[in-house]
Amino acid sequence: MAAKELSAEDYVQGILQGDVVLLSKAITLVESTREEHRELSAQILEGIESHSGKSFRLGITGVPGVGKSSFIERFGKLLVEQGHKVAVLAIDPSSSKSKGSILGDKTRMNELSTHPSVYIRPSPSSGSLGGVTRHTYESMLLCEAAGYDFILIETVGVGQSETAVSGITDFFLLLMLAGAGDELQGIKRGIMEMADALVITKADGDNLIKAKAARTEYAQAMHLFQAAESGWIPKSLICSSVSGEGMQDILNMLNEYKNKTTSSGYFTEKRKTQQFHLFQQALEEEVLRNFHANAEVKKETEVVFTKSKTGSIQPFVMARKIAALFFKSGK
Repeated sequence: MAAKELSAEDYVQGILQGDVVLLSKAITLVESTREEHRELSAQILEGIESHSGKSFRLGITGVPGVGKSSFIERFGKLLVEQGHKVAVLAIDPSSSKSKGSILGDKTRMNELSTHPSVYIRPSPSSGSLGGVTRHTYESMLLCEAAGYDFILIETVGVGQSETAVSGITDFFLLLMLAGAGDELQGIKRGIMEMADALVITKADGDNLIKAKAARTEYAQAMHLFQAAESGWIPKSLICSSVSGEGMQDILNMLNEYKNKTTSSGYFTEKRKTQQFHLFQQALEEEVLRNFHANAEVKKETEVVFTKSKTGSIQPFVMARKIAALFFKSGK
């Protein structure tokens, strides 16, 4: 059956049965900006709503070269060995001109990508923080409905997407390198404060001693931050994607976090708070989208643009006038 002939119910039933092809097509609909695709994806998401939310959502970030893909491959293999179904959503950098995406994650996770219990989906960032949040969050819900109980979200590197991913995951893991000069350079304090744990990668061979020293230094730095609302004390660990050392420790830590925050009620409350924040963000984006699509707004904006080229304007005054025009029109 052709994709255009599929109904929302067809997609829902296929996804619930674990059909990877329909899952991928549904995610493509979620990422589309076409109005008919937005409407269909909304129906699909409503259909799978009661079947989502049953996974553990792990955000993973780190400076370029830290080995995020190698870490995910090794850690993902550990997860499937212990009976989990794993979905990897990798946010790819997109060209600001072409909006093209570098979809190379499957080639960087050779063994993991061929496992029947693993689904890897690169997601183009398209230069929009809001787009990252919406596309990734809704893709995550679709994966959960398809039976994936451990979602790994890999970000591009250290930047805006980290804030977005932190706002849709249960646990935010920051990967760092040792022996790269001042251990506290090259990483923003704000991102460290968002992290629930920090892991020093490539802790093997001659680098093991440096990794242990870096772990101590980072642990001391993180203890200076304000206590988390969850009551969780951020941990600092080391691991090797080559030998697998430290991977079980990381999984144990995640289980400890989930048990602690579930028993306290924080785990559920955090998700509820995230949902409301996403609603607020989506509402603002929808208003903004309709605002810029309004014919009168477009016309008046062009007038202001022309004036700005030939003389002086009052930016805030003109913006207020155009906004008032839009809301008065009721469109």
